[in-house]
Amino acid sequence: MIHIENLSKYYKDFCAVDQISFDIKKGEILGLLGPNGAGKTTTLRMLTGYFMPTSGTIRVKDYLLDENLLEIKKLMGYLPESAPLYHNMLVYDYLDYVAGLRGLDKNKKISRIRQLVDLCGLDEIMHRSISELSKGLNQRVGLAHAMMDDPEILILDEPTSGLDPNQIAEIRKIIRQIGEEKTVILSTHILSEVEATCDRVVIIDKGKIVANDRMENLKQSAGQTHFIHLDILKANFQEVRDRLREIEGVVGIEKINEKPNGPLSVQVACKSASDLRETVYQEIKQTNWVLIEFHQETKTLETIFRELTEEN
Repeated sequence: MIHIENLSKYYKDFCAVDQISFDIKKGEILGLLGPNGAGKTTTLRMLTGYFMPTSGTIRVKDYLLDENLLEIKKLMGYLPESAPLYHNMLVYDYLDYVAGLRGLDKNKKISRIRQLVDLCGLDEIMHRSISELSKGLNQRVGLAHAMMDDPEILILDEPTSGLDPNQIAEIRKIIRQIGEEKTVILSTHILSEVEATCDRVVIIDKGKIVANDRMENLKQSAGQTHFIHLDILKANFQEVRDRLREIEGVVGIEKINEKPNGPLSVQVACKSASDLRETVYQEIKQTNWVLIEFHQETKTLETIFRELTEEN
């Protein structure tokens, strides 16, 4: 669907995007993830034709960006971080205006607005002024704007930035629903956003791609280290460390917390192809310790993200 190859963007001597390459499949929800200033927005603006790249190639279906810009724009809907709305208009008038700009005839215009009202949950605000709306409702109106001419590709730049938890959940639900039929590119620095919404993630830092894979593959490729968390009564840390570090595959034992008359919290780092929980449990069973909490922790997207961006 979309092919990006050796894409770079310079602002004078500053390199905002540095030789990035990746593909986006039809019907995929792709998360473009990175810290603030990583180059996410610049990448999206080049993809939409708002910026022309300094070098590199963008191909959308059979169209090259530098040769068929108008055809590519017709395939896309774009919602920037702050929805560009006319605040002195009513919601209905604004959507009617956008539909006219997109060339929809009268019958199709009414039908399409009704579809978007249902999809984006706008029914109760259609005759309110945009200036009266919360940011979450503004984002919904902006999403309806981006979807007006039923684009094949939807590009969303930080769509939940500044929203409260309820508004975030509502926008996520809409994005997942849209993703059942469209190709969606979602830029964010919010890690939970990617885990809740996206099929695949591209992590970009300082203009370079540091990871590009599906979530489950990314977690596997990030390393085999996992952690076993223990809360134990009637034990001190020295005893626990001396006993458990003899287990093959245990590579580290760290005290998380120890309170007077309370449990000792320990994190056991394991690097083994096999699950060591049974072995650890059997070792504890041979003592008089009281085990009150025992669970295994795998790497989260937050852990992977921090490792990759700190390394870069």
